[in-house]
Amino acid sequence: MSRIRVAVIGVGKIAQDQHLPVIAGNADYELVGLVSQRGVHAAGVPTFATPAELYAAVAVDAVAICTPPHVRHALAREALDAGKHVMLEKPPAATLAEMHDLTGAAKAAGRVMLATWHSRYNAAVDEAKARLRGKRLKRLAIEWKEDVRRWHPGQDWIWDAGNFGVFDPGINALSILTKIAPAPFFVKSARLLYPENRDTPIAASLVFTSPAAATGAPLSAEFDWRQEGEQSWNIDIETDDGAALRLTHGGSRLLVDGAATVEAPMREYEGIYAHFAQLLRAGESEMDFSPFQLVGDAFLVGSRRSVAPFVW
Repeated sequence: MSRIRVAVIGVGKIAQDQHLPVIAGNADYELVGLVSQRGVHAAGVPTFATPAELYAAVAVDAVAICTPPHVRHALAREALDAGKHVMLEKPPAATLAEMHDLTGAAKAAGRVMLATWHSRYNAAVDEAKARLRGKRLKRLAIEWKEDVRRWHPGQDWIWDAGNFGVFDPGINALSILTKIAPAPFFVKSARLLYPENRDTPIAASLVFTSPAAATGAPLSAEFDWRQEGEQSWNIDIETDDGAALRLTHGGSRLLVDGAATVEAPMREYEGIYAHFAQLLRAGESEMDFSPFQLVGDAFLVGSRRSVAPFVW
């Protein structure tokens, strides 16, 4: 296959920090255009106000959609109608129904579509999956706590209904969980904390069940967007054979019984683009619903409590 002509739709923080430099460093790709309503530019490529203008002016094989989730469905449908392959930043859509629709639409169009789930692309995650295969879980505790002001400075859209609030980072932990768990997980209960002046939660506590767990095993997750100082992206697991696994640093470091087993720099987006190129060569899509389903179920079964207003 010749170089993949890719365009980026939505040029915010994640696109500028990850997508653009990773594309530039991957010989499989050629960046041919950007779509930015704010007119963000990158050296050597044109910027367009709309995807329609992009498709009319430039030959494009694939697009990476990096907008807020509530507009991704329409943009992905437009790309498919224009004959383009599609990479979707996480979460891939605003609702599960939209994700189902895109999966079917990509198949009908004969185009490749990838829901990225970037936190899965770490060697420590793969090692944890291998070590948990066939095991029963005695305990699992997720602690995913970060500072929303650091990672989403001034981005009011994240607090609007139809976006994900603290599940925007929390779904990263759930994407790791659903990859490494030796059997499916289910949300038994949830407590969601909403700022009085916002429409999405700032913190959440989840309790799970799973056929992979020993009887009575505690399985939980704590998500919080109010963390200051050091950020916490940890998953602690104990198995009934006495092993203790700790995934830290967003899934890039694995400790087994306290000893570092895998420790590598984060190269998540390098992994995403390498995998997308493989899918394009094979003509195969990859749309895993499982992290999204857990978030949807948390909203379905969760109790709601109001907390102090959030201001930037």
